[in-house]
Amino acid sequence: MTTANKVTILRILLIPFFVVELIYYVRTGNEIHRLSAILSFAVAAILDGVDGYIARRYNQKSELGAILDPLADKLLLVSAVVTLSFNNAPYLRQIPLWLTGTIIGRDAVLGIGAGVIHLVVGKIKVHPRLTGKMATVFQMALVLWILLRWDVDLNRVYIKIWMFGAGIFTGVSGLYYVWDGSKQLSSHPASSPAQPG
Repeated sequence: MTTANKVTILRILLIPFFVVELIYYVRTGNEIHRLSAILSFAVAAILDGVDGYIARRYNQKSELGAILDPLADKLLLVSAVVTLSFNNAPYLRQIPLWLTGTIIGRDAVLGIGAGVIHLVVGKIKVHPRLTGKMATVFQMALVLWILLRWDVDLNRVYIKIWMFGAGIFTGVSGLYYVWDGSKQLSSHPASSPAQPG
């Protein structure tokens, strides 16, 4: 268990705390809960960079870390998006269901696709693209914008930018991953027609 993996596990443990504090805020309107949710979300996001730095700087890259790190990212963002998709009035703006469906749908398709590729090919080659990173940036910006309650007056223009940017980049990145996965499957001998025996 490397230090980088311990940091990643800490990020995962912060997620339930974040969700609970967010729910408490929506039910009570107590600002302490909102600030706690913001703090836990921010710490989890910052630790994402910390564990990556530790893994690279001290040569602590591991197979466990390769699984836990993206899992922690997905769990944090999906839990935030799903929680904010409910009617949280009058305290917080609601994330539209079309965006929630796009984010969860992409992750579900990628998860199933990764499982199929692993079973058929045995080794999954992931090619990180700018669209995937941009999708994460827009999703995080949207969550923070809502939590910080900056969605008033002229700032409503910005929250639409974050929403549509997150939707577009999430959809495009999902298509790229499907394209890459299809190429990996089609190039493997198991995808070729069976020879008559």
